Amino acid sequence: MEAGREIDGGWIALHAGRVHSTGSSTQPTPPAERVIDAGGRLVTPGLVNTHHHMYQNLTRAFAPAINGTLFQWLTTLYPRWAALDEESTYLSTYVACAELLLSGCTTSSDHMYVHPKPNLIDAQIKATTEIGFRFMANRGSMTRSVEDGGLPPASVVQDEDTILSDSERLIRTFHDPTPGAMTRVALAPCSMFSVSESIMRATAELAEQHDVRLHTHLAEDKDEDSYALEVYGRRPVEYFEDVGWATPRSWVAHYVYGSAEENQRLAAAGVSATQCPSSNMILAGDTADAQALRSMGMPVGIGCDGSASSDSANLWMETRGAMLLARYRSGPSAMSAREALSMATAGSAANLGWSDEIGHLNPGACADLVIWESSQLSQTGALTDPVEGWLRSGPASGWYVLVAGNPLVEAGELKLGELDEVLPRHAAAAASMQGLN
Repeated sequence: MEAGREIDGGWIALHAGRVHSTGSSTQPTPPAERVIDAGGRLVTPGLVNTHHHMYQNLTRAFAPAINGTLFQWLTTLYPRWAALDEESTYLSTYVACAELLLSGCTTSSDHMYVHPKPNLIDAQIKATTEIGFRFMANRGSMTRSVEDGGLPPASVVQDEDTILSDSERLIRTFHDPTPGAMTRVALAPCSMFSVSESIMRATAELAEQHDVRLHTHLAEDKDEDSYALEVYGRRPVEYFEDVGWATPRSWVAHYVYGSAEENQRLAAAGVSATQCPSSNMILAGDTADAQALRSMGMPVGIGCDGSASSDSANLWMETRGAMLLARYRSGPSAMSAREALSMATAGSAANLGWSDEIGHLNPGACADLVIWESSQLSQTGALTDPVEGWLRSGPASGWYVLVAGNPLVEAGELKLGELDEVLPRHAAAAASMQGLN
């Protein structure tokens, strides 16, 4: 339904992967082949995850890295991630999508920027296609290794010609711009401290040529300011603007340390941002002032970030985290549960340039929705506001989760045929990557 519209005791009809119609309890329902009685449960659009590094669930809570700063954490883990191949990428993507589905997420982007082997994004799309999960693959890249003044080892970076050629191949092979698409592709150099200025410019030009989205990390850490001034003679946002990225096709991850003036400039340029609450807290950095950015007209979505920093892929938890951080930062009236839900749905859909079809339940939208379930005890006494109760008194999970009208979670159980076979393979791949074999 349109933003802010709530139907108490209503119904929603789906047809051919789309929302057909909605109505109140006093309106007749259309004929249906199947009826799911939500039993007084809350129904929302599927949540949309706008920033993730799915491969990182192979190094979850990796002990040597857990107490480091962002840069220390990265330099500890990059050598481990150099072992990524098609098999481990497929497995980590499959596991990430399963975890996201249980948390009510029906669409996710993923920022795959480590490429020690070719065809890793092909492996991701194989997993999401098998599951039936709506996916925006972010073709990430790194060109600057330790030898060039960057952070990653040479084994995980690529030359510019390889990056641009593969970016174009992935767009031509997998990007589906048509309505109802299940797979789209965005271009996503990792960060200013891991790629060259020339690849930033060339990627922006390629995205314009093929009309795809652009994504990168921006102004995430105070060390980034020092690095940008030393290497480029500009602050991160100035650099971002100079290389042609300040356009409506760009969304940026984290975006914590922009100045008030820079925030206004990016909002006016149509750039959007995603907040990753748990990652910000675990790495003990600051966090974006989401409400201030939204007040400027900037769409702000919510992301899980990598499973090795947030150590979870639970978008309900991130939505709650966004609400709590806003209130902790700016006071008890700073953000309601409804505003946080709006960030995780409409705001996130805007990040991905997909507001026409996802993040809402208007007739004609993709039939991506969640029937939520909280434990009975957690909702005892929550009688006056089901939306606030859902986010404050959880945890909540998907009771039914539908993507394109297909139930991938039914009665709280994942309906993924390969999961039992994937999990032991994932455990073996994770042990190998962590050096535990």
